[in-house]
Amino acid sequence: MEVIIHILDLFGTAVFAVTGALAAGRKSMDIFGVVVLGCVTSMGGGTLRDIILGIQPIFWVSDSLYLAVATVAAIGTILLAPRWKLSLNALMHADAIGLAVFTTIGFQKALYVTNSYSIAIVMGVITAAVGGLIRDILSGEVPLVLRREIYASASLCGAGMLAFLTYLDLATSLALSIAILTTLIIRVAALYWNLSLPLFQLKQENEDREVEHVKVCLKTEK
Repeated sequence: MEVIIHILDLFGTAVFAVTGALAAGRKSMDIFGVVVLGCVTSMGGGTLRDIILGIQPIFWVSDSLYLAVATVAAIGTILLAPRWKLSLNALMHADAIGLAVFTTIGFQKALYVTNSYSIAIVMGVITAAVGGLIRDILSGEVPLVLRREIYASASLCGAGMLAFLTYLDLATSLALSIAILTTLIIRVAALYWNLSLPLFQLKQENEDREVEHVKVCLKTEK
């Protein structure tokens, strides 16, 4: 199971790097910018997790294969994207796999260090979602995790499921499989049926009334 998780982890690293490279391409960045954005997207969440937990060396420093995979994936995107039209749907589904795997890896690593379920859940979400958050900020977009799409919340559900199954002392391989499927199913279902979380919106009418009230008060004072 550990070998499978490691392979999926590298796969998720490559996919996240591709999404970062594509975001850089949409903003017409140079080759250095593409590689940086690809690496930040794929390894940013895990890096922040290790820094918060005080883990040294950081995962991609101790295993440079992650850096190599991210760099190759970013450069490969530069070479292949103009010639091969990558399906957005396929990319989003591959991204969902990376999201699910990163969530479980972040949870496990944090639980081993802190022995706290709540912190492990937060670290699982950070590992999975922060890389994309940094990508969107650097490329001048509203971060995906702050928009309507069910993304970080899918990671949260998967991490919560893994915490519950771990608390029940379920076999590690089975618990990981269920948690990955939970995150994956929620994310894919959100993509398929265009599901989203409720939005918090203030009515414009109330804002206009407040503005008019302020204007009236100012005129009265004069």
